[in-house]
Amino acid sequence: MNAILPGLRTPSHEAMEQAATWFSLLQSGNATDADRARWQAWLASGDESRAAWAFVERVGQRFAPLQATPVPRLAADALHAAGKRLSRRRSLLLGIAAMACSGGLLGWAVRQQAGLADPLLAGFADHRTATGERRDVVLADGTQVWIASASAFDQDYRADLRRLRLRSGELLIRTAADKGRPFVVDTAHGRLRALGTRFNVRLDDAGGTRLAVYEGAVEVTLAQGAGSIVVEAGQQVRFTADRLEEMAAADPARQAWSRGILLAQDLSLAQVVEELRRYRRGHIAVAPEVAGLTVLGSYPLDDFDGTLAMLQQTLPIQVRQPLPWWTTIEARAR
Repeated sequence: MNAILPGLRTPSHEAMEQAATWFSLLQSGNATDADRARWQAWLASGDESRAAWAFVERVGQRFAPLQATPVPRLAADALHAAGKRLSRRRSLLLGIAAMACSGGLLGWAVRQQAGLADPLLAGFADHRTATGERRDVVLADGTQVWIASASAFDQDYRADLRRLRLRSGELLIRTAADKGRPFVVDTAHGRLRALGTRFNVRLDDAGGTRLAVYEGAVEVTLAQGAGSIVVEAGQQVRFTADRLEEMAAADPARQAWSRGILLAQDLSLAQVVEELRRYRRGHIAVAPEVAGLTVLGSYPLDDFDGTLAMLQQTLPIQVRQPLPWWTTIEARAR
């Protein structure tokens, strides 16, 4: 989770859950004057409480229409702030899109900072999916691309080159043969050149690209590095613009998502939750005391509630949902 407010540390799990509980009560219409007084006291108790409350409000604004509230000043302030953020975001997106598409010096500068531009340009990409959506497309040459949740890429086919630009998320690709035109995938961190192959490419939250090769091979050239390496079938590697990490065995889970399966092979519960977040809008939290539990098995990505039920059957956990868009996984009460 990113910092909630500038200069403040990320709130604890306990503070976030308290904020969600207060938000649920205040939105229910059942809060008494005494409840509101206790909420005000909790909110004034420290920076962590205020940061947690700000986060819950921000998430809630995305999922619930503005309604009558026992705290009208907060609602008005939130609506005003949301309008200003939306206006700024629209201006920034349109400005960056224009710069990236221009041929001038400023456009060149934006393209050199592709790591910054890519997430903003994802909404304008040739092919994209929403959160929770997966689909596959067959390109003009017969190449098949499976697009993961919340992912986007641009397609640039020329007489001498077939090029995809991954803007956000993850792709599984099975390339079609075309001896006259190389097939490449560009990310902010480098170029992947397919050598007759099926491979998965993913942009991770830590600022890198992850490649897993299942058939053929892929040549990797770093954006700011010298030379290149070839990743063979059965191998995977993570890299940044200037650094290549150690190779490992290809993870089968990086193919399974294309079939709607979350494949957990000795993953921690925290890692499983991280994957679920990619397919579910809203907030999903896991308590620290159960985050390290080991998860094994196959889980449906398209059935969030079913996956949670399966996890509760096999692990000593319980799931709470104080709000429709707020899910918490905690230790099962004894």
